[in-house]
Amino acid sequence: MFRLPIGVAALCLAVAAFAAPAHAAAPFDDKFRQLDELLPTPGATRTASGAPGHAYWQQRADYKIRVTLDESKRALNGAGTVTYYNNSPDTLSYLWVQLDQNMFRPDSDNRSIATLPSREAWQARGNDGVKFETLRHALESRTFAGGIDIESVTASNGRPLAHTINKTMMRIDLPQPLKPGARLSFNVSWRFNVPEMNVLGRRMGFERFDDGNDIYEIAQWFPRMAAYYDAAGWRNAQYLGDGEFTLEFGDYDVSITAPSDHVVTATGELQNAGEVLTSAQRERLKQARTASKPVIIVSQQEAERAEKGRASGTKTWRFSAKNVRDFAFASSRKFIWDAQGIKSGKQDVMAMSFYPKEANPLWERYSTPAVIHTIEQYNKYALDYPYPVAISVNGPVGGMEYPMLSFNGRRPVKDAKTGEITYSKAAKYGLISVIIHEVGHNYFPMIVNSDERQWTWMDEGMNSFVQFLAEQAWEKGYPSRRGEPRDIAAYMRSPNQTPIMTNAESNLQRGHSAYGKPATALVILRETVLGRELFDFAFREYVNRWKFKRPTPADFFRTMEDASGTDLDWFWRGWFYTNDAVDISVDGMTEYTVSSRNPDVEKAMARARRNAEPVSLTEQRDEGMERRVDRHPELKDFYNEHDDYTVTEKDRKRYNEMVDGLEDWEKALLKEGKHLTLVDFSNRGGLVMPLIVEIELKSGKKTIERIPAQVWRNSPTRITRLFVTDEPIVGLVQDPFWETADIDTSNNAWPRKPVPARLELFKTDRDPGNLMREMSPGARPAAVPSPAP
Repeated sequence: MFRLPIGVAALCLAVAAFAAPAHAAAPFDDKFRQLDELLPTPGATRTASGAPGHAYWQQRADYKIRVTLDESKRALNGAGTVTYYNNSPDTLSYLWVQLDQNMFRPDSDNRSIATLPSREAWQARGNDGVKFETLRHALESRTFAGGIDIESVTASNGRPLAHTINKTMMRIDLPQPLKPGARLSFNVSWRFNVPEMNVLGRRMGFERFDDGNDIYEIAQWFPRMAAYYDAAGWRNAQYLGDGEFTLEFGDYDVSITAPSDHVVTATGELQNAGEVLTSAQRERLKQARTASKPVIIVSQQEAERAEKGRASGTKTWRFSAKNVRDFAFASSRKFIWDAQGIKSGKQDVMAMSFYPKEANPLWERYSTPAVIHTIEQYNKYALDYPYPVAISVNGPVGGMEYPMLSFNGRRPVKDAKTGEITYSKAAKYGLISVIIHEVGHNYFPMIVNSDERQWTWMDEGMNSFVQFLAEQAWEKGYPSRRGEPRDIAAYMRSPNQTPIMTNAESNLQRGHSAYGKPATALVILRETVLGRELFDFAFREYVNRWKFKRPTPADFFRTMEDASGTDLDWFWRGWFYTNDAVDISVDGMTEYTVSSRNPDVEKAMARARRNAEPVSLTEQRDEGMERRVDRHPELKDFYNEHDDYTVTEKDRKRYNEMVDGLEDWEKALLKEGKHLTLVDFSNRGGLVMPLIVEIELKSGKKTIERIPAQVWRNSPTRITRLFVTDEPIVGLVQDPFWETADIDTSNNAWPRKPVPARLELFKTDRDPGNLMREMSPGARPAAVPSPAP
């Protein structure tokens, strides 16, 4: 500890906001420069505030479709009419249509570019073979007759329309250009073979059961209008599998013909329950609308009876969906069906689940309650769920979303010894989480219609963020996989990263960069940077500005700043545009107190400090030695009776003269006895963040001081900060609650705290090189594999 005259203390206050570099500074890296050079220029369609502009427009497409599920061939045959509305200011001479099933053609880009890990990577993992599943997939992908066969494309008058198929995209050449404000109807008929999900499928397909029955989860099943919008023109990039879909809103009238013993569920409301359901099932459905818990519509006994036969006839189920951007359905004779009605604002909603007996007892207990919970929680943070149904289906797809309808995995298992059907903790919470996530996708991107082909994080990351909030509202201690800042630190230490603002097809670790990291960034923005009140208002503003519209990243960034009144360019730049990590180190601490200038006080303190110093080794060994002045006392004088810490009258007179020259506030400041502590921080990870400092005082009292990220504005790599306290600081911890995703917490405290670890002992025949690596304090856990959508 050092005592400073009052003038030096004032200097410390002035210096505290600046860095104290010990060597020549590197070129200045302004972490707080604006994003102007990265964001598109605002205009008439998208404003500088992040809101849609006065000239905002978007296209529309309505569909009327008839489709038949051919169970014997596991194929679909469809035909329909598309009405396309050109709401843009542009004249269009052709239209682009998505044929996503063409990814299953043997010659598709998706198949052609598929690779395996390098030979070196295989050898490093000790692999000397190929999994059965890998080989099966490789062989099936070359022999399966996949893809959409377009049988005809005709105008409303029946005349053929010229069209060209480019792998997963089809261009329709118009006989007359489609002018702004005009609309066009055309007819298309097609067929395709449904892939087996567990062999080839991607987000859809069928599942075989040992009882000879299938579950069909059907999506990307009809020619869908590609998006055309102001920021990108035609979104007609080839479908490679990772970048999903951005589509146009419209109304759907869909008739699905399936075997008569199948139960069919789909996007939208069932229009002909009287033709496809029994009177008992219709009555149960009526009861479910006002029930306080799920009501069984199709029971397990009814499903088991249907499983034992195979109907020769068919039924046609008709569904209607208004203002949605896609349509999917599921069909099986194995389905059990339960439902419960809830309110979402003014909208009556039927929450429903469809699942085989193999999914019980897990699904009958948790699926529909999880659907209801999702709507209740997402309504708090986004908007009231606007659709009449919300459906969860169990089948082969682990997790995938469509308007009003989601496909979700997780089933219980049979105990090999007892034969009892049971489920693990991982299965229970995995099911609840995937339902929250996939039903939550109704909000992002099914309503807030971001471009998934380009920016996966805008739907997956935002949805994972609200999913985390919903999970925490399910029960205390819910085992969320994503959202907690500490859970993304291992990934942010990894060299195998891509920035969040990376094209969907180029993400190296999709689960982390598109789901986990953006979700964590939004949690930190809400909890640490803005606070809940400001964040929640701005986030709701974004959702309501862009509901049923197509936002871009710039619209989100600008809206969050506009509605919160906070410059966040530094946050977007660091978290979304770079691979920088948070690693703020506490490098040193120096304590000062302000000198009172009173000699009686100051010299007494100086004497106490001197007496507290260790006695030198020479002095210890000379103890008891007779010295000359002991033998000749006449040699002693004033200086033998007094030392440097003796207060003289001259000292007191000088002090009194100094005090007389001070104003009252200066005299009071001298008596305060404040402790001034200079703390050195360095930014080792590159990502600037607020400082959250826990200060422990000599008395044991702890306080938290929160310092905005702008403390790094003038020196983004090293700063010195002054802390003023009433008593000495004995310890200091940066980020005490692990709320900033700091990748190295071992340097967050001063004095340093030891990091506890466990060491396993092995026999001597174990590879010593591996043992040394396991002992290394720098060893980190492997990254978690990427999840399903």
